[in-house]
Amino acid sequence: MSIDPNSYAAIFKEVQQASSSIARLTALQVQTVLQQLAFSLISHTDTILQENQKDLNRMLVDDPKYDRLKLTPQRIKDIADEINAVADLPSPLGKILEERTMGNGMHISKISVPLGVIGIIYEARPNVTFDVFSLCLKSGNACILKGGSDAAFSNIAIVQLIKSVLREHQITEHCITLLPATREASTALLQAVGMVDVIIPRGSSQLINYVRDHSKVPVIETGAGIVHVYFDEYGSVEQGRAIIYNSKTRRVSVCNALDCLIIHAACLQKLYELTRDLAAKNVIIYADEHSYSVLQDVYPELLLFRASEEHFGTEFLDYKMAVKTVNSLEEAINHITAFGSKHSETIVSENKEHINRFLNEVDAAVVYANVSTAFTDGAQFGLGAEIGISTQKLHARGPMGLSEMCSYKWLVTGNGQVRN
Repeated sequence: MSIDPNSYAAIFKEVQQASSSIARLTALQVQTVLQQLAFSLISHTDTILQENQKDLNRMLVDDPKYDRLKLTPQRIKDIADEINAVADLPSPLGKILEERTMGNGMHISKISVPLGVIGIIYEARPNVTFDVFSLCLKSGNACILKGGSDAAFSNIAIVQLIKSVLREHQITEHCITLLPATREASTALLQAVGMVDVIIPRGSSQLINYVRDHSKVPVIETGAGIVHVYFDEYGSVEQGRAIIYNSKTRRVSVCNALDCLIIHAACLQKLYELTRDLAAKNVIIYADEHSYSVLQDVYPELLLFRASEEHFGTEFLDYKMAVKTVNSLEEAINHITAFGSKHSETIVSENKEHINRFLNEVDAAVVYANVSTAFTDGAQFGLGAEIGISTQKLHARGPMGLSEMCSYKWLVTGNGQVRN
């Protein structure tokens, strides 16, 4: 699909007009549409999987993006469950966030309103198409999607399904628009000042950096996940082994997956016990000097390499991870500060003072104590779904759900007040 560059403005204006109309939908209408979408998705599982297979056929199985791209009957069921979860959440719109009556009788209130038109630029993640639409519709926003070419067949089929449900309910189809998977479409979206209210990139650090550097529209960064687990000198081996294994291997291609295990030097003798389960998943370990000397005779030789500086601060998105040895909690925090991406970080410790310091001093969107980083997810946080995980500090941070899809405005009423 190609579009005349001069036509993008007309497309964006149609979406902008649609955003006004969907903001007027009742909460019951929105809930009904989303429930119908979840039902239709299950009914059309075979069609979606057929189109998804066309995308998969063009990608190497060992490509880190393959797992993100792949849909299965279970994953489709999970997506439908998330759509239903969003449908059942209370509307985030029209909430009174603040209100007061001034001395002159003027009444002021601050209420939640939609952002308007949200542009999403994303890579091989067809589930994002459903997440974005359900959250946008529930929060009264229209969306413009620019997916990657890797997921073109999947995204087209998904948007066609969404539009068919919208037609059934006589709701404008322009509240969701899928742009061609071309660089020209990205450029047009990034320059759509006055027609698009915010851009949210989802994907690699290269994609996010490109959007931030080239967009004329405000951007909410959903940063890459360079994730650490710090095993403290007071950590439980049983908990640590489970947390490390789950954080690393549950799904290696997602942004909350473990990239670097930091271990206190006093616990090096426990390192193999902490990492032994990873070998069954063929996890490659890039170990620093101290940890390498401990693992070299026990961890599989073909899976163990000496770490270099480049391995720290790398988002692997694969069955790979680094190991860093430190001599103190402060050194661990400093390492995270130097190499982390402010996404998700966890400590394994039974020392309350160390836990509190870690929680308070680590600068990240989500900071855990004795919990797997795999939980950094909108659905796991009770948000129904997520539109992304923000690693910045303006407007939103962490998993972004319905409330983060809203802005606010001030309403002021009176009886003729004028200012001196």
